[in-house]
Amino acid sequence: MILVTLGTQDKKFTRLLDAIEKAVEEGAIQERVVVQAGYTPYQSSRMEIFDYLEQDEFRRLLQEADLVITHGGVGTIMTALKSRKKILAAARLAQYKEHLNDHQTQLLETFEKQGYLIYMRDLSDIRPYLEQAKTFQPREYASNTGHMI
Repeated sequence: MILVTLGTQDKKFTRLLDAIEKAVEEGAIQERVVVQAGYTPYQSSRMEIFDYLEQDEFRRLLQEADLVITHGGVGTIMTALKSRKKILAAARLAQYKEHLNDHQTQLLETFEKQGYLIYMRDLSDIRPYLEQAKTFQPREYASNTGHMI
């Protein structure tokens, strides 16, 4: 199962859902796809879409998921990393009015360089990222909170 989450940003991220829908249509995704869409209204007969999931249901689906596809939100990424999930992430971009600025690009570049996730820079065709995810072994997340305190 693939869990897709767009976070709680109050702007739409239709571009990512369109890319996933296209991959499902083309047969690149054959697994069940569950989406927490937040503020992104979207209709699909191929994906199970919810505005929001209750916290317990989200945790259950996260544990069940083989892959997490998400926007570049730190909270979602950290939650998936702590659950040892493979992550494909895409940045919300200001040019599409998905965010106020492009800070998610820097965030995702850093997480990718450190080996935690795969940054999907080009959403016109996500099939190469899906293929890469099959063999991707994310770096295990180790909290630095104790050291920081």
